Amino acid sequence: MNRAHVITVSDRASAGKMKDESGPALAERLKRDHFEVSGPEVVPDEQARITDAIAAAVVSGVDVVITTGGTGVGPRDVTPQATSMLLDYEVPGLAEAMRRAGASSTPMSMLSRGMAGVRGRTLVINVPGSVRGATESLDTVLPVLTHAIRLLQGDTKHQ
Repeated sequence: MNRAHVITVSDRASAGKMKDESGPALAERLKRDHFEVSGPEVVPDEQARITDAIAAAVVSGVDVVITTGGTGVGPRDVTPQATSMLLDYEVPGLAEAMRRAGASSTPMSMLSRGMAGVRGRTLVINVPGSVRGATESLDTVLPVLTHAIRLLQGDTKHQ
């Protein structure tokens, strides 16, 4: 069974001023797609905290880390910067597909700076912080996640 870890990036949720809804929605969606899920872990919009959370999840051996939140253009939106510090390489097609799919719902998807890439053998994907944006983005990439995980594990046979 594939393993995923969900990280919610939110100052308000980490301070207990707002309920995290995106993280649980992503975790539930992943479970329905037969992933073993840890989290959601909630961290503030602080680059070091985000980087530490992603790195710890990768070290734990999960196949996929999904972050939600902190992908916009606001001054506290630093999830892509934190992610890029850790990646061995990017997988830009995933982020492009998520933005393209989001554009059918809202032109605001063009403002998402979410990225996707690989650290070691773990795929790291940033999705928006809204429940709708997060779940639509995840739904967009779910059809290729299992194949990507197999490739990262060394199974490069193409069928």
